[in-house]
Amino acid sequence: MKKLAVFLLPVLCAVFLLAADQGKIPPMPVAVSSNAVASLQNGLEIYSLMGIGTKKTWDDISAKMYVLRFKSGKWVESRPVPGVAGRLAASAVGAKGQVFVFGGYTIDGQGVETTVADVNSFVPEDHRWYRAADIPVPVDSAVIGVTHDRFIYLVGGKSKNGPVNNVQVYDAEKNTWSQATPFPGTPVFGHAGGLADETIVFVDGAKKNPAGGASYVVSDECWMGKIDHKDPNKIEWSKLPAHPGPGRFGIVAGAGVHDHRILFSGGTTTPHDFKGLDSDGKLAEISPVTFVFEVHGGRWETITEDTFDVRTDGRGVLSTPLGPLILGGLLKNGAISARVLVLPKK
Repeated sequence: MKKLAVFLLPVLCAVFLLAADQGKIPPMPVAVSSNAVASLQNGLEIYSLMGIGTKKTWDDISAKMYVLRFKSGKWVESRPVPGVAGRLAASAVGAKGQVFVFGGYTIDGQGVETTVADVNSFVPEDHRWYRAADIPVPVDSAVIGVTHDRFIYLVGGKSKNGPVNNVQVYDAEKNTWSQATPFPGTPVFGHAGGLADETIVFVDGAKKNPAGGASYVVSDECWMGKIDHKDPNKIEWSKLPAHPGPGRFGIVAGAGVHDHRILFSGGTTTPHDFKGLDSDGKLAEISPVTFVFEVHGGRWETITEDTFDVRTDGRGVLSTPLGPLILGGLLKNGAISARVLVLPKK
């Protein structure tokens, strides 16, 4: 117990110092968007992986990983994610003391996008990456969540043939995949959500345009899936009422582990590309609304209708002792940010 106290004291001091002035939370070493994010150590270590830089070109897509440990209060560059190229719209999560990174897509010099099946696991103690079993149906822009520090859920996403409604489950203990009950709604990608209390909640995203014209339009469907206590592949899906504000693409979202809710912020009212442009080549408008779904109460609640420094294309909200954080992302003016945004809880 004494050893634990000695370890935690400097960590807590660093957290309190940062919390005293949120403006002192250091920005990431580089501005990046569409970066995968994850946390370990109950939110005391946060990770930003890959993504695209300020040039917004195929050759500005990075494989780099940056880590902020609250004990030091400083970002450090760690070993890059393996692979022949950096990726956009990958999904990441912390489990079993490791950071797992799933899928995403690459872009070549001709602008061709390729969704990959890669799964990589970073073990901080070893300071090494390991290759895990490939995703059965490769996807990017999926919703991710974890239960029991073991079962990782990839919900929907975009495959080489378009959006899917698959729910793919990775067992981090056995390095195996299984298919869970697919969600009954319209297949989507760029949707947003999380997993808390054995419950998956996701909203919106982009769906194929049934009317022609633009390839994709925004969906406004909201779904909740209750995971069976005995069978991680059995999910009971039900449709939720509309959330606050319009349907959106690229909302930044994540589950609050300790407060039993899922937080949503930003996103654009039309689908957009990695540069933030819609199908007409115009800058997509970011919604300033931040809201939550209270899992225990089964209801939506608006946190603020005017979020400060609102973002899109951050690949998750991280639950930390300082509050919910967004790392980087696209801003209202189309710029890519290096700042760490602390979202309001109430």
